[in-house]
Amino acid sequence: MSKAAKKDPSDWFGEIIRPGEDEVVSCQISERCLGAPIKLPMHVWRGNRSGPTVLIMAALRGDEINGAGTIRHIISEQPFDLEAGTLVLVPVVNLIGFQSRSRVLPDGHDLNQHFPGSADGGPASRIAHAFFEQVVKRCDFCIDLHTPAAGRATFPYLRADMSNEKVAGLARAIGTEFIIDHKAPKGTVRNAASNVGCATIVLEAGEVSKVESAVVEYNLRGIENCLLHLRMVSGKMNKPEYHIETNETRWIRTNKGGFLDFHVAPGDIVKQGEPVATSTDLVGDDPHPIKAPRDGFVLGMSTLPTVAPGDSVCYLAYPGRSELKKIARAHERLPEESLHERMRNSLARGVMMTDRMN
Repeated sequence: MSKAAKKDPSDWFGEIIRPGEDEVVSCQISERCLGAPIKLPMHVWRGNRSGPTVLIMAALRGDEINGAGTIRHIISEQPFDLEAGTLVLVPVVNLIGFQSRSRVLPDGHDLNQHFPGSADGGPASRIAHAFFEQVVKRCDFCIDLHTPAAGRATFPYLRADMSNEKVAGLARAIGTEFIIDHKAPKGTVRNAASNVGCATIVLEAGEVSKVESAVVEYNLRGIENCLLHLRMVSGKMNKPEYHIETNETRWIRTNKGGFLDFHVAPGDIVKQGEPVATSTDLVGDDPHPIKAPRDGFVLGMSTLPTVAPGDSVCYLAYPGRSELKKIARAHERLPEESLHERMRNSLARGVMMTDRMN
C-alpha cells in the first residue's frame, strides 16, 4: 500500500482556513459541454488542535441522498464541537447524476466503479481522478454514506475490510449493529482510498431518493462516535445494543414471477424455512412462498411488489445462533422510542406486511 503525502490542512484550493475556522470551498472536477467548469462544493471545518483529516462524503451515486441530508445537517447545525483535526464535508460527490436525479452519469457509468480514475480516461474516470487527487488523497479517514439501489430498503450496516487495522478501528467505533467484513471491489472509492492510506468505511442505510429522519439521526450518531474514537471531539460513545461482524450474507431470489406479499421487514429475524415473502398471481392465487434457507437477520429487502424469476427479494445476514439470540433479546427489551426500533418501524412502513403463509 502506497501512502500519499498529505498537504497543508490550512490550504484548500487557494483558500486559507485557519484552526478554529470553517469555510465553503470548491474544486473543479469537470466541464460542461459549452466549457463552463463544474465545481464541487464542500465545507471544510478545522479544530483548534492538530489531528487527522476526515472526509465525510455522500451521493457518490446521484440518487443516494440520505447521506447528503446528514452532511447538510452537520454543516448547518454543527451538532458537536470540533476540537482537533479537519472535517471535509462533501454532501454530493456525483453532481451530474444528482442534478438529473440519476444514480449514474449521463453515459450510464457508475462513478463508484472508476476510482482512482485517470486524467486521460473517459468522463467517469476523469471525474473520479479529479475528486480522488484533489480531495481523497488529502485525507486520513473517510466515511462514505450510501443507500441501496432503487426499489430496496436497508437496515443500517457497515461494509469494511476488517483485516486492515486502521479500517477495523474506525468500523468498530461507528456503532452499527452489523459490520459486513469484506474487501472493497476494485474501482470503488473504498478500495482506492484505502490503498493510499485513507482508511475508508461505507455506511449503508434507508432508501434511495429520500432524506429520512431516522437514517440521518443514525448517521450522525455514527459520525460522532468515529470522531470521538479519533479524539477530534469530546463526549461519550453511543454503543449499539448488540454488535455483529460477519462475512456471510446472501440475496434470496424468487423462482416464480408474480406479485409479492411481504412477511418480513429490515431488522427482523427469520428462521430456516420461514417465508420472507409469497409470490402469487394478480388475483392472489397460485401462491409460491420464498423461504429463508437458514436462520438469519434481514438486512435489506426489495420494496417492489412485482417480480420476475431471479429477482432479489430479501438480503439476509447469517450470524451464529448465539448472536441471533442476542439480537432477539435486544428486540424484546428495546423501547419503541429507541433509535433502533424507530429505524425498524420506519423501514417497515415502506411495504405492506401480511401474515406469513406456510
